[in-house]
Amino acid sequence: MQLNEVNAKAGYLWFRQGIWLFRRNPLALLMLFFTYFFLMMVLSYVPVAGILLRVVLLPTVSVGFMIACRDTIVGKPVLPTTLVAGLHAYGPGVARQLLTLGLVCIVAVALLLGLSALCDGGLLFNLVFDGSVSETALENSDESLTLTLLAAASIPVLMLFWFAPILTAWHEIPPQKALFFSFIACWRNRAAFALYFLIWGVVIIGASMILVTVLMALGLSLSAMTTVIVPFSLVMTTALYCSFYATYRGCFTLPDATAPGTPAKPPITMD
Repeated sequence: MQLNEVNAKAGYLWFRQGIWLFRRNPLALLMLFFTYFFLMMVLSYVPVAGILLRVVLLPTVSVGFMIACRDTIVGKPVLPTTLVAGLHAYGPGVARQLLTLGLVCIVAVALLLGLSALCDGGLLFNLVFDGSVSETALENSDESLTLTLLAAASIPVLMLFWFAPILTAWHEIPPQKALFFSFIACWRNRAAFALYFLIWGVVIIGASMILVTVLMALGLSLSAMTTVIVPFSLVMTTALYCSFYATYRGCFTLPDATAPGTPAKPPITMD
């Protein structure tokens, strides 16, 4: 396995490649994301266990989107079932390792929630697990400090899990090593990732503000605005997920990164 070190400009390239990937097969990719959204919504109605399952399945879903991007490039069909392909396409060993990563993810989320409780008196914890907030928690919370602390603490967690699922699924790297390699890859290419997230942040926030301003100027009702904003958000989020594959392709040179019979590193070109 070869880790590539790229310059900051690669962040812009990853952004463009994500848009290009989405344009290759927008309907199928949107359906895949909608399937994910629907699954997460259903699980949210199951107390505690549903929330835990949502976190456990995150590595599997991540692999599913990567498979969808790879298949889009080579012209293969993308089905809603691709979302959980990581649990059956690469054998029971990989499935166990993806679920192990999901358990590690639960621990990471629990630590983040515990950290937030130091600032907000358990406000976020209760909101996640109970959907309710006590008056005492509201009085004792410091929202700005909590958000700042969570944002800072979430960065290393995100770095650990960014590439770990795909390294485990496509390259049979044990979870602990996959987490380590993921962190190192993100750290060595931190300038590119900084530009990548900056561009996506500006595009999403800027486009959302422009859209809301236009809809308000047209005098649309709140329900009418929602029917426009929700599809727009789905499109932008799906395109963002497509760009995750571009970051992987940019940071690693891995000749055996796909299932048998599929080109290991299909070329990405942009028209």
